[in-house]
Amino acid sequence: MTENKNPAPRKGADRVWHALLYSLSGIRHAFKREAAFKEEVYLLVPLSIAALALPFALLTKALLISVHLFVLIVELLNSTIESAVDKASPEFSTLAKQAKDMGSAAVFLSFLILVTFWIYALAATFFD
Repeated sequence: MTENKNPAPRKGADRVWHALLYSLSGIRHAFKREAAFKEEVYLLVPLSIAALALPFALLTKALLISVHLFVLIVELLNSTIESAVDKASPEFSTLAKQAKDMGSAAVFLSFLILVTFWIYALAATFFD
């Protein structure tokens, strides 16, 4: 019987470098296999460019782009919840449905935050 040993933990710059590679791999995986993530990127990239191009205050630009990234973060977490639930409960389960619905609700609420920030930024800049 062979013993499955964990590799020695990485340290310093090597750990940081590998953490970056794992993160990029996760983003690449989400973009390739998660339709919602890809759609949000296609929506948020032009909105981020617009945020930079429009005559918003620098802080407003930073907040808008941060909220865009927040939506993507919540979508990644939602996809993680869905994957874990599907693995743990391949058959229908009320609790599994609730977990997935709550993850979806988190994405929805993050979009509401995004819309709220955009409404404020546009109103404060063009209708003040």
